[in-house]
Amino acid sequence: MTGYDAEFLGFTVPLPVSPVEVRVLHYTHFSVLLDPRRRLASATACVVDGAALLALRRTGRWRLDGRVPTAEQAGGELYSGNPLDRGHLVRRLDPVWGDAETAARANHDTFTYTNAAPQVNRFNQSKELWNGLEDHVLRYAAAHDHRIAVQTGPVFSADDPLYRGVRIPRLFWKIVAWVGPGDALQATGFVLDQTPQLDDAQLYEITAQALARDDIPPLGPFRTYQVPVADVAALTRLGLGPLPGADVLAEPPRAPSGSRPTDITIHRLPRARAWSEIRTRDQITLPLGGGQGLSCQECFGV
Repeated sequence: MTGYDAEFLGFTVPLPVSPVEVRVLHYTHFSVLLDPRRRLASATACVVDGAALLALRRTGRWRLDGRVPTAEQAGGELYSGNPLDRGHLVRRLDPVWGDAETAARANHDTFTYTNAAPQVNRFNQSKELWNGLEDHVLRYAAAHDHRIAVQTGPVFSADDPLYRGVRIPRLFWKIVAWVGPGDALQATGFVLDQTPQLDDAQLYEITAQALARDDIPPLGPFRTYQVPVADVAALTRLGLGPLPGADVLAEPPRAPSGSRPTDITIHRLPRARAWSEIRTRDQITLPLGGGQGLSCQECFGV
């Protein structure tokens, strides 16, 4: 298996660097950093060649990765008899490119439990937006060989609720990178929040009651934010290589060289940083060239 190609964009965009020990697992066109303590991936990285994508049908059965001890993976027992989705971290469509045999293998690989994360299964517009962000960015990369690199994962917090032996993340992140105007590396970050819109006391009480019944912890409607890539680094404590410096959003204040990223409060993130929710793809900020950006109602003003 070839795994993620750090040189795919013509720039070195390495795998995220975890602050804790992880298993690095390579699949067809993507790689997974599996956190054995959490039994979920802490990060995934995938390369997408939009010019060579194949429209294969959704086929595949979820299975464990035989290279990893079963106790280090969250398998089917986590999702049985409840409304949790097996959320693809690497979207099924993204690595499905190349010749027919390679594309079919990539499609098969995405149905490995190491690429799954528990997500609320109630469909809404924000979830559709989250799942289609790569399509939106790919259209802007079309003039530059249709290539993008996508890194995705959950945000692990010590107070994530413990359900069936797995702590359920309430936040997920995504970074998309591509070659933009002037052959410059560009990137943008997003956070998805499935935290219920409750105050802390209510959330604690309802979570405890649900877990006592062996129900899933309360998960709220998806809310999607475009955020500084540096904020993703601060939330996850992952080393993201050149991606924070390639951010198309306004450059955040730089931390002193060698210092750790500034901590960000996990719950109710818009209070911690000036993040605004995006509700349509037109609200995503992307460059048009000449230093200008694409925005709708000043990007976020709805």
